[in-house]
Amino acid sequence: MDVSFVVVLIKGILWSQQRHDKGKMDMTECTLDWFHHLVDRHQELARTDAVYVFGVFRKEDGTHLGMIDIATLGRADFQWGSFGYTIHSQYWRKGYGKEAVNEALHIAFKHLKFHRIEAHINLDNTPSMKLAESVGMEFECVRKGFIHEYNEWTDHLVYYKNLN
Repeated sequence: MDVSFVVVLIKGILWSQQRHDKGKMDMTECTLDWFHHLVDRHQELARTDAVYVFGVFRKEDGTHLGMIDIATLGRADFQWGSFGYTIHSQYWRKGYGKEAVNEALHIAFKHLKFHRIEAHINLDNTPSMKLAESVGMEFECVRKGFIHEYNEWTDHLVYYKNLN
């Protein structure tokens, strides 16, 4: 894939729709070398079982819709991971997120052999909470001061799903 294709895809993204939506991105640093380095880095993270990054594409025409990452939190007796998902704002509320997250859970359990997957969701990210619930994830707790973002330690909701 060439960077000009990625730039064309990103141009359709709407301005930020909420606090957790990055909106339009500055693509000036996204050269072909940058993209190759990004792919190499993602492949290395997968080889070491640290993080698996998946693009989300529309079946009908291959349009890039977003991405999902699955991170290993613990193996051994745990087989525990977390995942995050991003769908570009112009594709929200069309069912793509639910379909992508369902497939990511399938990959996490069947192919990556996790027993437990968590989603760590900002307290005010209602669309993400609804998406997690719609794919059968259950609310577990609030983790206080859990992730450093927006220049502070923020609380997050933990939603989880265990392998049946």
